[in-house]
Amino acid sequence: MNKVPEKKIRVLVADDSAFMCKVLKEIINSDAQLEVAGTARDGREAVALAESLRPDVITMDINMPHLDGLQATELIMSQHPRPVVIVSSESREGAASTLRALELGAIDFVPKPTNGIDLDMRNIREELTRKLKMAAKVRVVRTATLSKLATPHAPVSVASALAHNAERAAQNNISNGTKFPIVVVAASTGGPAAVMRVVAGLPKDLPAAVLLVLHMPAAFTSQFTIQLGEVSRLPVKEAESHEAPQPGVIYLCPGAHHLRISSTGKISLDGGPRIEGYRPCADVALESAAAFARPLTVAVVLTGMGNDASKGVQAVKAAGGHVIVQDEATSVIFGMPAEAIKTGSVDEILPLDQISAAIEKRVAKITRLAPLGAR
Repeated sequence: MNKVPEKKIRVLVADDSAFMCKVLKEIINSDAQLEVAGTARDGREAVALAESLRPDVITMDINMPHLDGLQATELIMSQHPRPVVIVSSESREGAASTLRALELGAIDFVPKPTNGIDLDMRNIREELTRKLKMAAKVRVVRTATLSKLATPHAPVSVASALAHNAERAAQNNISNGTKFPIVVVAASTGGPAAVMRVVAGLPKDLPAAVLLVLHMPAAFTSQFTIQLGEVSRLPVKEAESHEAPQPGVIYLCPGAHHLRISSTGKISLDGGPRIEGYRPCADVALESAAAFARPLTVAVVLTGMGNDASKGVQAVKAAGGHVIVQDEATSVIFGMPAEAIKTGSVDEILPLDQISAAIEKRVAKITRLAPLGAR
């Protein structure tokens, strides 16, 4: 019998540079599983071709005439949703634009090289083709834009939050070195938009420290901290080594570092090798948080590819903590939540928009059972 040829993944390339279009087409067409369905030289053309060609996946540049890549992505995701992978120099140099694109519904990104006209794009051939194949399998999920999350505001001051904590502790005769709930949120592919939704829904007086661990490059986390601060009622900061996390503050793990909570309750950052292929590794953060906070730990696993966090949720559950994961219907990639569920350690499987309330409810229960400061 003649074997039926496998259907190729059709890719729409959107880039205003004729040279970059040529390089991208060569890379895509050289892969047996991919083919270029069309090219767009600006955002307006990308939107039109997304509708007429119905490609399986779109590569999107950021800086283009007429409509830029952000505007085009937002229109595509609201009118004729298709998986979008950002391919732009902005992905490395302009983290704000790339994060905004991910928030608008782009699945992932691949940075163009930064060495100018040399454009040694072939060095990222493997990353580009791998991410295009992954994106083509994604069930597109409509994600909230920043305007739908919350009205942007001046970030809440970390200093004022810490002062408030100190005042509250003094009023309740709580001594230093006491424990309180620690929430660890882990995410990967699709994570920036999901984390923004969760953070935007947390109350301003949440009596827990929140640690965010995302598979995100080092150049991105400082900008992501700023964007989270614009929608959060709680202060948001990048975690620093040797600082003790405090209730009512959100700490983002810096990219390219593992985050641990020490036996004395302080943050430790480690720029060492990848663990199980990940850096940061959510398992490391979850296991150390569980060892320190024991039943005061809440694990939250959001959308992402792979099995990171599956060992960590088992440690949290064994310590008496609580585990919440995002459901399949609202996950961009159900890999990490699914692997966590397989462990049998998950307490709640919830749609994304219900996770903030679930965190608040669990933290409230913990603090009723073990008032702030209890060991």
